[in-house]
Amino acid sequence: MKDVRILAVNPGSTSTKIAVYQNTDPIFLKNIKHSSEELAPFPKITDQFDLRKEIILQQLQEADMQINDLQAVVGRGGLLKPIPSGIYEVNDKMIADLKSSPFGEHASNLGGLIAHDLVSALPNARAFIVDPIVVDEFDEIARISGHPIFQRVSIFHALNQKAVAREYARSVRRKYEDLNLIVVHLGGGITIGAHQRGRVIDVNQGLDGEGPFSPERTGTLPVMDLVRFCFSGKYSQQEVQKMVKGEGGLVAYLGTNNAYDVEKMVDAGNAQAELIYHAMAYQVAKYIGEMYTVLKCEVDAILITGGIAYDKGFVNWIQERVYKLAPIHIYPGEDEMRALAINGLMVARGELEVKEYS
Repeated sequence: MKDVRILAVNPGSTSTKIAVYQNTDPIFLKNIKHSSEELAPFPKITDQFDLRKEIILQQLQEADMQINDLQAVVGRGGLLKPIPSGIYEVNDKMIADLKSSPFGEHASNLGGLIAHDLVSALPNARAFIVDPIVVDEFDEIARISGHPIFQRVSIFHALNQKAVAREYARSVRRKYEDLNLIVVHLGGGITIGAHQRGRVIDVNQGLDGEGPFSPERTGTLPVMDLVRFCFSGKYSQQEVQKMVKGEGGLVAYLGTNNAYDVEKMVDAGNAQAELIYHAMAYQVAKYIGEMYTVLKCEVDAILITGGIAYDKGFVNWIQERVYKLAPIHIYPGEDEMRALAINGLMVARGELEVKEYS
């Protein structure tokens, strides 16, 4: 079978991860860090496009990666309209939505834009995104919030949750579409999804603060206290939004969004740090229980992934509260780059249908 070379592009808030794969084998990996000073001149995230693209090209050139050999450039999907899970070819409608950001700004909006721009100069390559954070497979009952003005929406770590779920399914020689799973992503944001036979029928909206608090997000707050806070006259809308997303969670309590720093505080005997960190694990466990009821108590496994999953102490706090619900499997870190590349490879080999964004 002919070899396929793929470039995966995963823009984050302060980094851009790139990887070149030869079939399923990574032949070049780079995590490009962006300082706050470097990004400060850009009022909108999409204004960072030229900076990030040029750095990517520079890194590929320095590594002697010949981009003309690429068959696909696959970017992390951004804040688009709600769409089903799958791989989508970047088209004019998607580019317009990623640029104008009608559904919100997020660093991942740059993934499809950069992929499309790179392939425009390549003779045999196509640009795609895979499982963006707006993947929506909700049951209708999960959309009901408590008031008709407000509707619950699906925004979560779809790419990593789906990749880990499929990896687990392969490990037990079953199809993802035949399993009921609870997948927990522990990162800067925390999302906990109920995967029912290949569909995420419910998940907390971790981007804007629903669910457990996380390293930099408040999670769900007492509603009336928040209302009074907003109308106190002391804070602007922008200040409140930053408090909820960016300066909440561990940042607000302990002054850092780095869970590893908090782990070290706990190890050093800091009682306040242990209480707050333990409370975050406690809230994660509560939401696992919530998703257990969503799946009608029929769960094949609980999968825990993301960067904080490297912390065995934190994971143990979760496990001691949910271990009777289902077998627990730990997948530390993220498998997003490989997931992007594998989807591109399957398209190149005709094994996966490409969907259209419209």
